[in-house]
Amino acid sequence: MLQRILCFKQDEANDWYVELSCGHTRHMRHNPPWFNRPWVEVAERREQYLGTKLDCKKCEQEMNNKTDVF
Repeated sequence: MLQRILCFKQDEANDWYVELSCGHTRHMRHNPPWFNRPWVEVAERREQYLGTKLDCKKCEQEMNNKTDVF
């Protein structure tokens, strides 16, 4: 489920994550080779992503859990 990126924050390990319009969060780490997101380390580049939509796995899980109940 697509949700808009509201802001970027850092956790206790200084890894970047986004706060989404649904209230959930999602990490946006730059940790090659698993996560290749060098743009997240530059403030101007992060700002370019504000307002863009990102898939929220937690919303999808919640939606699936609701539809599984009869």
